Amino acid sequence: MLKTFSLFSVLALLSCGAIADPVLKNGTWRASLLREDGNHIIFNLDVQQQKGKTTLYVVNGLEKMLVKDVTTVKDSMFIDMPVFESSFKLKIISKDSISGTWIKRGSLKDLQMPFTATAKQQYRFAAVNGNATQNVDGKWKIDFQNGHEPAIGNFSQKGNVVTGSILTTSGDYRFLSGTVTGDLLQLSTFDGVHAMLFTAKVKDKELTDAKMFSSKAPVQEWSALKDPGVLLPSETLTKLKDGEDGTLDFSFVDLDGKQVSIKDDRFKGKVVVIQLMGSWCPNCMDETAFMSAYYDKNKQRGVEMIGLAYEYTTDMARSKASLSKFKKRFDVHYPLLITPVTVSDPQRTEKTLPQLSSIKVFPTTLILDRSGKVAEITTDFFGPGTGEYYTKFKEEFERKMNKLLKNQI
Repeated sequence: MLKTFSLFSVLALLSCGAIADPVLKNGTWRASLLREDGNHIIFNLDVQQQKGKTTLYVVNGLEKMLVKDVTTVKDSMFIDMPVFESSFKLKIISKDSISGTWIKRGSLKDLQMPFTATAKQQYRFAAVNGNATQNVDGKWKIDFQNGHEPAIGNFSQKGNVVTGSILTTSGDYRFLSGTVTGDLLQLSTFDGVHAMLFTAKVKDKELTDAKMFSSKAPVQEWSALKDPGVLLPSETLTKLKDGEDGTLDFSFVDLDGKQVSIKDDRFKGKVVVIQLMGSWCPNCMDETAFMSAYYDKNKQRGVEMIGLAYEYTTDMARSKASLSKFKKRFDVHYPLLITPVTVSDPQRTEKTLPQLSSIKVFPTTLILDRSGKVAEITTDFFGPGTGEYYTKFKEEFERKMNKLLKNQI
C-alpha cells in the first residue's frame, strides 16, 4: 500500500515558512495529466490573482470550478480540490509554468499522475488537421466494446468547438469539452475525480476508431452511430423488496456525531428526499448542488432531506473530513449521515437499508410521502453537463414533489 501524507499534514509542516504567492500569469492555462501510455488528458485552468493570492478555476466547457485552496511555500504549490479527496503537489517553474503530481485518494491506495500546466498554450487541443470537416452536433448511440453499459453522447458543435456529455444508466461524465479538427474528435474533462479523454474519427453519422482514456485505467474502445431518438433503458435499478410496505427504519450519525433517525420528529408528516451518495461521487456533487438549493427554497412547504453517505473506508475521521468539505462547498442545511459501511461492501444494502433490493448506482434517490412510505426510487439523475436531460430531470422532480406536497395525511 502506497504511503502518503495528507495535503493538510504537508501544509501544516510548511506553514511556518510560507511566503507570499509567486505571481503566476493571469489568464487561460493548458493543463495536462500524463498517462503511462503517453496520452495526455487535457483541461484548462483560468488563473487569477485576487487580493495577493492565487485563485484557480478548472474549466471544462460551460463549467468553471472555483478552486480557492491554493498555498505556496517558496517555489512549491499545493492545491486542494474543493470537493473530493483530490489534490496537486507542484513546483513553480516560472510565472507561466508549473509541474508536479496529481493525487487522488482511494479506498486502498492513492492514484498519482504526472501533471504540467503552461500559460504559453491557451488552447485545449491543437487544430492539427485544420478546421472541422465533420460535425458531431446531436445525439449518438454509443457502444463500448468491452460490454460496458449502454450510453448516449449528447454533443453541441460550433465551428471547431464541441461541448456536451456522455450519459449512461449509472450517471453521466459531466462537462466534456474539446474540438473537431478535420475529421478528428477530441473531448476531455477533469473535475478532481473524472480525468477522461475521448477520441474518435468522424465520418458523417458514424464515430469509429474511438478510444476512451480514463485516469490510469486501460484504454476502452467504443463506436457510435448518430441517432436523434436514442434512449437509455428505463429499468428501475433499485426497488422495495417484495412484501415491504415502504417504511424505512435507519439511524446513523451526522457530521457532529449526533444520531439521526428517519423516525425523528423533524421528518414526521413531511415529504422526505433521501440521497444515497458519497463524497467521492461526481454525479452526487451535481445532485447535491441542485438538492441544496431546492431544499432552501422549499423547506417551508414541508420538505425535508437527508444524505446517506457511503464512503471509501470505515475511517470515521476521514469520512467526516471529506463530507464536511462537501457540505461546506454546497452550503448544505440538511443532515449528511455517515453509514457504517463502505461503498465497496457487497452487503452495503442489507447492512443499511434492508428494505431495498441492491443499491447499484450513486446517486440513488428515495422520496417518502407524508406518511413516511417510499413513494419513489429513482436513479435517473443527469447533471448540468447533459443539457436537455438535466432540464428534464428538474422538471420531473418538481412535478413529483409538488404532487406529494399537495397531499396531506
